[in-house]
Amino acid sequence: MADPIRIRAHAKEGTTEVHVLMPHPMETGFRKNEGGEFIAAHYITDVRIEIAGKLVLAATLSRAVSEDPLLYFRLQGGSPGDTISVSWVDTRGEHRADEAQILPG
Repeated sequence: MADPIRIRAHAKEGTTEVHVLMPHPMETGFRKNEGGEFIAAHYITDVRIEIAGKLVLAATLSRAVSEDPLLYFRLQGGSPGDTISVSWVDTRGEHRADEAQILPG
């Protein structure tokens, strides 16, 4: 199973600032191993982020994103104590979902 998604979210004056680190190898399928064979593609394709059960971000990623993707964004709304949920699915059908509480800013 993949390492936990690291989520930091702080709400202040009606704005929530979110940092999400998703540990993942993000293999492009273009690199070769020591034997000269291509390493199979393995990367996150879909990300969903919800706050208090409401979808606030849906993203489609591709092989052009580096290892351990970091997402950062701000949004209007969200309050300290609200639950922020992050989930992803990759090219192998593997998935991960984690939650955190929004902290005061």
